[in-house]
Amino acid sequence: MRENFDLPVTYAGERQNLTPPSSSTTKDEVQWLPLQNHPVFAAVDGGDARSDAFRAPKNLLACDGASRLYCWDSHKQCLHRISIRLGDPDQSSVLAASPSKVLQADVRLPFVVNKISINRNGSAILLAGSDGLCVMYLYGRASMNDGATICRTVSIGSQIYFNSNNIIRTLEISWHPYSDTHLGILSSDSVFRLFDLSSALGQPEQEYYLQPVEPGRCRNASSICPVDFSFGGDHLWDRFSIFVLFSDGSIYILCPVVPFGSVYKWESMLEIYSDAQTFRLKSANPRAVSNSNFAISWLEATFPELHHQETGGGNLSALKAQPYTLFDASISMQGPLLNVCHGGEEDSEARVTECEGRAVSLLYNTISKDSVLVTAWSGGQLQIDALADEIQPVWVVGDRSIVTLDQTPDHTVWSGHPPPLLRLAMVDLALPGKKGSSSLISMFVDPLIPERIYTLHDGGIDSIVLHFLPFTNQTSDKDESIRTPSVHSVLSTCQGQSSRPSPLFGFVALSDSFGYSWIVGLTSSQECIVLEMKSWDILLPILVDTEKKSTSLDESRDVDTPDIISKELLDGPKPVLFFLLRCQNCAPLLLTLSKVYFELKHHGPHLKKIIEDQHDRLREAQQKLLKVEEKQEKLEERVSRTTELHSLLEERLQRLRKLPGMHKRPLSKAEREFKSDLDRFTGVELDALHSSIEALNARLQRYTCSLQNNLSNQQRQIPGRRKNYVQDNQILDLQSSISKLSIVNGENTKKVKLLESALQSRESSS
Repeated sequence: MRENFDLPVTYAGERQNLTPPSSSTTKDEVQWLPLQNHPVFAAVDGGDARSDAFRAPKNLLACDGASRLYCWDSHKQCLHRISIRLGDPDQSSVLAASPSKVLQADVRLPFVVNKISINRNGSAILLAGSDGLCVMYLYGRASMNDGATICRTVSIGSQIYFNSNNIIRTLEISWHPYSDTHLGILSSDSVFRLFDLSSALGQPEQEYYLQPVEPGRCRNASSICPVDFSFGGDHLWDRFSIFVLFSDGSIYILCPVVPFGSVYKWESMLEIYSDAQTFRLKSANPRAVSNSNFAISWLEATFPELHHQETGGGNLSALKAQPYTLFDASISMQGPLLNVCHGGEEDSEARVTECEGRAVSLLYNTISKDSVLVTAWSGGQLQIDALADEIQPVWVVGDRSIVTLDQTPDHTVWSGHPPPLLRLAMVDLALPGKKGSSSLISMFVDPLIPERIYTLHDGGIDSIVLHFLPFTNQTSDKDESIRTPSVHSVLSTCQGQSSRPSPLFGFVALSDSFGYSWIVGLTSSQECIVLEMKSWDILLPILVDTEKKSTSLDESRDVDTPDIISKELLDGPKPVLFFLLRCQNCAPLLLTLSKVYFELKHHGPHLKKIIEDQHDRLREAQQKLLKVEEKQEKLEERVSRTTELHSLLEERLQRLRKLPGMHKRPLSKAEREFKSDLDRFTGVELDALHSSIEALNARLQRYTCSLQNNLSNQQRQIPGRRKNYVQDNQILDLQSSISKLSIVNGENTKKVKLLESALQSRESSS
């Protein structure tokens, strides 16, 4: 169920503040305005941007984590850098400096920017679109042109993703959390690539081919189509892990994957290094010993300082990863992650039976001791799971050119079996739209409270707060009420039940060092929305225990009250004073009175603030009641018109019931099952088959081009001889593989045409 609550929207007035400005403007030119009133966010016509809003999620806002907000202007093709001040002059306001600094690329961008993302140190920003990918460097050598700063902009992977000869699409792009120059890209050809911007822009530093099932054992096309990925957080081996989500909801893990040159804390590396050495000495399982030996060898080669820790290596504060891969082993693709039941058994079907549509996005979040995975489905459901065990690296001895699948059911420590998932909650966002429609959902973690997750979708913004975690909150089974997460609607973009929702084109969460947080949204018409988020009591739900009985004489205190005031103060001073007149030894009671006096003095300002807030809410409620009374006559007229319309609709319904088509008998059980199968193929399997055919065509073109290049090279090396195309065993094998791929492609095309004809015949018959 969804709960709606009102959040204060900041409507601070305009004010000037002579604070030290940036070096680009003088002191008299800078004006500090409320962020939503900044000239950058002037309302404009959305144009064609709204037509493709439902095909790919957009986010045209980014923040460097300090005091700079970045906004991409789709109409002027430039980037605005806005200096902001949080909580000044009051905690509900966000001020922005005007004018903003305009940044432009030194090259023309031949694509529409749909997403911007800033790296860890705030020196570069990602500009991504469906037809291009660039990185703009925000600092360094730059020039000026008409008041705008021209920044160096480079293209990433243009020969792989945006070549005219292939149709490979980028599915997800993300900065690596432990590197300022590494980008992770997941594409439609089921390949994950890691690019290093400091060394090569066109070729990836690392490349992993994702094969979730063995060849010939695929049950449906959605199980081999990746849709999203997420890097791990700061927890043991999670920092070297990549979580990959597939269209059917299955999650796989790649570990260890480390960018060359990334930086990690010394204490964290020493912890996992000692853990591997301990299990190597104590374990009796040969497979666990082998995996721990591989892990120790990999750690000592990647971080050489660990091997020399006894000779002063402990004085270091951070370690830099060296380029290294195991020569005789390949990384194992662990998964799919199964759900663990209360009895300790694992259930592989639990992940797909409770959700509608297909999986669309994945979020990894570290909350104290817990690693939480949130899967969003196109039907509007969120699947929240926690890792029930620690992630361990897994290698397989043999061919190192591919990622090997590991699904061995062995639960021994360091045995290589992927950790199971513990189901925390299932959340239904109740998104607007017609049945069967697909919704794009983006998820963000609150920078101040990791237990709070924001979801951005077609209907607006929702807030989900987790009140229970298996390892962080060690509660008893009686406290079942705190296990359910609270879901609140923060912002709704739907004007009515029948109106089309207006999607948001930007979202960013802000926080300061005083414990206050805000969220900023950008509409399709370039308008800015600023909301203050309450955070000081978000994780402290008021629990009422009806089983406990109060010892007070007052019957109104049958339930427990939060410990704002002690029980002695709530009982009142009269029984104590009456007892003092009849007691000779009054020392203990005097101590009690002193305690009551201290709590009155200590909690007085807090109680005064609570009372003032209650009075403010009462005045607001009275004003709302006055408005309702003013609108009562209009409501009565609308009710009368609605009643008349209802009677007319009833008469029309009676006439429609007399039509011959109404006596048509309903579908049988077999027909309903066949219809549900067709709907499932239309929503999930058909798109997956199209994606598989595109990937096969792309790989076929690449192999054909490489074969022609090899033949041309052989002709240049042997001049004077006549053209003789020698067909050795490798070429014969390659041609047979191409012919098999063509046959498979033809069969898939026939199946798609058969499905489309069945759907057309079904629609015509109905």
